[in-house]
Amino acid sequence: MMIKDLKDGDHIVSQYLIVNFAKCVTTAGKNYLNLTLQDSTGSIDGKKWNVNEEDLDTFLPGNIVSIEGDVLNYRDHLQMKILSGKKLEQDQIDVTRFVPAAPVPEKVLEEKLNAYIDSLKDSDLKTITKYLIQKCHDCYVSYPAAVRNHHNFASGLLYHSISMADMAEKVCTLYPEINRDFVIAGALIHDLGKTLELSGPIATKYTLEGKLIGHISIMVAEIRMAAKELHIDEETPLLLEHMILSHHSKPEFGSPVPPLTREAFVLASIDDFDAKMNIISKAEENLKPGEWTEKVFAMDNRAFYIPEYKQNPNDK
Repeated sequence: MMIKDLKDGDHIVSQYLIVNFAKCVTTAGKNYLNLTLQDSTGSIDGKKWNVNEEDLDTFLPGNIVSIEGDVLNYRDHLQMKILSGKKLEQDQIDVTRFVPAAPVPEKVLEEKLNAYIDSLKDSDLKTITKYLIQKCHDCYVSYPAAVRNHHNFASGLLYHSISMADMAEKVCTLYPEINRDFVIAGALIHDLGKTLELSGPIATKYTLEGKLIGHISIMVAEIRMAAKELHIDEETPLLLEHMILSHHSKPEFGSPVPPLTREAFVLASIDDFDAKMNIISKAEENLKPGEWTEKVFAMDNRAFYIPEYKQNPNDK
């Protein structure tokens, strides 16, 4: 049974991906496991009591497990009491069943990506952008944009980047004094460092390089190496490096410098806007008009109200 269809009182036997794992101890001194289970429709917290040594291997993050359990309502949230589990071999399973995906097909996103690259008129900018994307292409089109917070689904990195490029196109139409090529290129490559910062689309976690260096520093180094390889030694790579360094706007958010060009300011603004819109959309999933979301940590711990008038604009 898919997670979105689970109800209080359900007894299930189904397959789920283990995303998070924590070994805990009760006040009575007994071991239990705190787990997060996932499929393509969502996730649910799980508890495994009466833990044995085999369970510690079975329920590791990244494993796909056939689970028997009971669905319970705990403090207004569904939770699964896991009775038993058996690890499955992933080479016999369609892993995409367990990973939420972008709302737009990967093929469509790739077509838009190629169209945006081809549209760049600045030859140096086009060359370095194409080089950087080709270098990590397979990861770029399949990775999430984050471990949690925003666009944390398969192809989320590409979806986020294309959404930003779409916004950049409209902003540059309204403000023709902006250098459109730089903002489009920045939107496409600003998070490419996440292909080295993150482990992949399944049970995503930070790599050692991601923990120690981070995607911003990774990407600045990649731009510098690409410029040297391609013999581009003018202002273009320097301006790109600045856009990458400043796209989180403030030191407390990970940027060592603030945006100091018009194009860097636009990039940071649309990045923040697109990420926050996705965060709010996730919080509103499965809720109805007139209801409130849970408090959203990434949005200053605010809860958001869904107005009665809110409906799908296509439902007319």
